Amino acid sequence: MDLIDIADELVARLARIRVGAPVTHVYNPLVYARGPHLQYLTRYGRGRKQVVLVGMNPGPWGMVQTGVPFGEVNLVRDWLGIEAPVGKPNREHPRRPVLGFDCHRSEVSGQRLWGWARDSFGTPGRFFRRFFIANYCPLAFFDEYGRNITPDKVPTRDKQRIASACDAALRRTAEALRPEFVVGVGGFAESRARTALAGVDVTIGRILHPSPASPAANKNWAGKVRRQLEALGVAVP
Repeated sequence: MDLIDIADELVARLARIRVGAPVTHVYNPLVYARGPHLQYLTRYGRGRKQVVLVGMNPGPWGMVQTGVPFGEVNLVRDWLGIEAPVGKPNREHPRRPVLGFDCHRSEVSGQRLWGWARDSFGTPGRFFRRFFIANYCPLAFFDEYGRNITPDKVPTRDKQRIASACDAALRRTAEALRPEFVVGVGGFAESRARTALAGVDVTIGRILHPSPASPAANKNWAGKVRRQLEALGVAVP
């Protein structure tokens, strides 16, 4: 099973889940931003990878706009070379518009993560020969005021059903890419990886999440991540 099949199966499973309050709007960029997402998987998700970095879920100015994990618009278009038409979620919150590659907001987390990849490896080809970046959950959740709700904060019953689908997809992703390391970008992703990949012969670790909400990430995030990866046994140029 390749990554496109895994994504399609995940979309089908998640479509059967109706998330309750306080969530009022659910965006799935694997559906409305399928074009750029398929470009990402087709161009960069082939072959074996040494390291899979796993994020939590789409950010409102990143993957929500581009369909690429941590997908800050400028880096997706100008460094990854990906651009395609993006549609709209079924129900769009007026405070969380999807503008696709016309979005002028920059997601700091994506700017830091993909900027680190660019600055460390130079070209996408060099980076993706060893690395791949995925998100554990492809859904973005918002409340009636447009506030972002992380997957760990959705109602318990819905959270369990979402986790079951996303755990299975992450396990299949690991089977497809056969990494030596699966590294959570932040504590939530690491925790889910340990659950989903229990019994799989892979080293699981964590790097600091690049969100500006984390004070530790706002000073030399790239240097800290390099040291964390090297401590796991992952060499970075």
